[in-house]
Amino acid sequence: MLFLNILQRRHSATAQKKRVATLVFAMLILLFNILLALILSVGLPQWTGFIALAIVIFTGYILRPKLRMVRFTCASCKNRLDTSTFLYHDSNICPTCREKQKQEQAEQEQEPVIEPHQAQDVSEIDWETWEPDETAVLCYIVRDNHVLLINKKTGLGKGLVNAPGGRILDTETAAEAAVRETQEETGMTPQQLKHMAILNFQFTDGYAMRGHVFLASDASGELINTSEAEPFWVPVVDIPYKSMWEDDSYWLPQVLEGNFIEGRFIFDEKTMVSKEILTKE
Repeated sequence: MLFLNILQRRHSATAQKKRVATLVFAMLILLFNILLALILSVGLPQWTGFIALAIVIFTGYILRPKLRMVRFTCASCKNRLDTSTFLYHDSNICPTCREKQKQEQAEQEQEPVIEPHQAQDVSEIDWETWEPDETAVLCYIVRDNHVLLINKKTGLGKGLVNAPGGRILDTETAAEAAVRETQEETGMTPQQLKHMAILNFQFTDGYAMRGHVFLASDASGELINTSEAEPFWVPVVDIPYKSMWEDDSYWLPQVLEGNFIEGRFIFDEKTMVSKEILTKE
């Protein structure tokens, strides 16, 4: 055991704990031999050798944390360890698993985790785990080849042209919010709503929002100006995209053609940094 400990000395960087384990094994063997020598020297009965063995086993039990480093199977894949790993590696990981861990560590070091608000491209965000701070709705009423839009006076997008909409309350569905917000901002009540898009927006200041877009084929009521918006009808072919959020020109024409849209966007204030749009007919 002492000779083995000397061999392990060349691998001190990876086998320090196993060097201690071999020393403990050597000590237990030495202790057993000392006890046997004492038994023989004083002429005690042979059965007292079992007492000596019990003392060694009890001592080994006390020192078991030092001995647990010795194992015959890989701690990761459970395959039998080769001799080199068994003797000279505290990790008890076979060469294959050890190489795999090195590769994973290298990949993690090369690809630091990017927070959503730090991303400059939508591909850098894990949209499966991404969560919005707020959820809102937009409602486009289309009638006689005209669409109802608003000049927004307050809130996010102030000064831009948009569709009626706003945040969803905890007590209502997205469709109910679309009706309520349209009534509050324009005086019109949309009818025959159809869910047409889910839009996810990540802003570089940290704010994140998900928007549900609805299309209404008709509406009742009379237009009114409100403190939040100035509504107006405009031909679909004349929609003023240059006065709207930059992303609108990429997905709204597809929605008006009847396609369902899933969009992902990164914005720096009112400037679009990156986009991804998925279309489903």
